[in-house]
Amino acid sequence: MKHRYLPMTEQDRSEMLAEIGIQSVEELFADIPEAVRYKGRLPMSEALDEYALLRHMKRLSDKNADFDSHISFLGAGLYDHHVPVVINHVISRSEFYTAYTPYQPEISQGELQAIFEFQSYICELTGMKVANASMYDGATALSEAAVLASGATKRKKIVVSSAVHPEARQVLKTSAAGLGLEIAEVGCTDGVTDLALLAQAIDGDTAAVLVQYPNFFGCIENLAAIEKLTHDAKALLVVSANPLALGVLETPGKLGADIVVGDAQPLGINASLGGPTCGYFAVAEHLMRRIPGRIVGQTVDRSGKRGFVLTLQAREQHIRREKATSNICSNQALLALCASVYLSVMGKEGVREVGGLNIRKSHYAAARLGAIQGVKVAFGSPFFNEFVLKLPEGSDPGAVNAKLLKEGFLGGYDLGKDYPELAGHMLIAVTEKRSKSEIDEFASALEGCL
Repeated sequence: MKHRYLPMTEQDRSEMLAEIGIQSVEELFADIPEAVRYKGRLPMSEALDEYALLRHMKRLSDKNADFDSHISFLGAGLYDHHVPVVINHVISRSEFYTAYTPYQPEISQGELQAIFEFQSYICELTGMKVANASMYDGATALSEAAVLASGATKRKKIVVSSAVHPEARQVLKTSAAGLGLEIAEVGCTDGVTDLALLAQAIDGDTAAVLVQYPNFFGCIENLAAIEKLTHDAKALLVVSANPLALGVLETPGKLGADIVVGDAQPLGINASLGGPTCGYFAVAEHLMRRIPGRIVGQTVDRSGKRGFVLTLQAREQHIRREKATSNICSNQALLALCASVYLSVMGKEGVREVGGLNIRKSHYAAARLGAIQGVKVAFGSPFFNEFVLKLPEGSDPGAVNAKLLKEGFLGGYDLGKDYPELAGHMLIAVTEKRSKSEIDEFASALEGCL
C-alpha cells in the first residue's frame, strides 16, 4: 500500500526500542534532570483523521490576509504583481522542481540552459557584462556586493544610503560585523540620498557606495551624480535595483555601476506570504572572477553542438576554502526559472508596458490619495510604483491599517517602524494589477478610516 506519509504503529515503536536496548521512550530522556522536564500533556487536540485535519488546516489558512482575499497596496520589498499562469506550469515539471545546483553539471543540460538564460536576461536588464546563477534574495546579494567591493579595493568602509531597504541594511551590518567592515549611513533629502552628505561620507578608505534604484521610498536616485562622487574616490558603485523598473529606467550599467544586485520577486515570483524569493547579482567584466556563487557558461562539445557548463567554481569555499571569496555555493534555481519564464513570455515590449502601467497607476493613486483632507504626498522626487503618504497629524498608521484590513485592503507600510522621523507616514505600493476602481475604493476607505 502506498502511503502519503509514513505511519507509526505500536509494533514499529516496540521494534525500535528493542533494537536500541531500552524499554520505553522515557528512557531516552534519562539524562535530562527531572526538575526541568515538562510534566503533563501538551495543550493540543486528539489525533485527527485526514479529512478532519485538512478541514482544520484550511480554516487556519483562511485566516491569512493575502492577495487573493484582500486588495493590496502594501509593497516595501514584496509586491502583488501579475504572475502569468505559464510560469507555474513550467516550474511544476518534475525535471525542474526537483532540481538542485548541479554538482555533476554536464548531465544537467536543461537546468544549465535555464540558468544561462536567466544570466543573459539579467545582463540585458541591468546593462552589465556578467551575471551569476542567482542568489538567495536581494538583501543577501547586497551584503555580498559589499564584501566583494572590500576585497577588490582592499578597503574597509562601506557607505550606504538610508534609503536602502532597512532589512537589507540589517543584513549588511550583520555581515560587516564578522568581516571587520565599517558601515557609514547617509541620510536623505526629499526622499533621495543627500548628495552633500554623501560627498562628506566618501573618503580614501571607502570601498563602495550602496544605493537602491528606485529606493525604499519608491523615489528614483540620481545615479549619474552618485557615480561621479563614488568613482572620484576610486570606490565601487553598488546599485540594488528593482528589475521590473529597469524596463523603463536607464540601466545602472550605462550609468556607471560596478555591481548591480536586487530581488527578482517582481519577475513572476509569487509573494508566498513572505518568500522565498530570488536574488540576482551582476558585475562589470573586470570583477567577473570575484563574483560569488555560480556562473553557467556556453560552450560546444566535441561534436560542435552547443552545450553548457559551470565555470569559475574554484572561487568557492567547497573547492578552495582558503581562497574563497564568498560562502555562497548554491542558488535559487527554481525561482530564477520563474524570472526567466516571465521575461521570455513578456518580452521587451511587455516588460516596458508593465513598467509603464506601474508608473501611471501609482501616480494616479498619489494624486487621488493626496487630495484627501489632511493627507499629502511626502516627497516631490520622481517615483516608480511606490510613494510616501503623510497622514494627518496624530494619525497612527498601524491603527489605520487595522481599519483598512476590515474593509478588505492591505494598507501601506508604517515607515515609523524604521524611520522615527517618518512617524505618521505610510509607504503605498501600486502595481499593474490595481484597477482605477480599486484605487478609488481604497481612497474612499482611507478617508473613512481617518
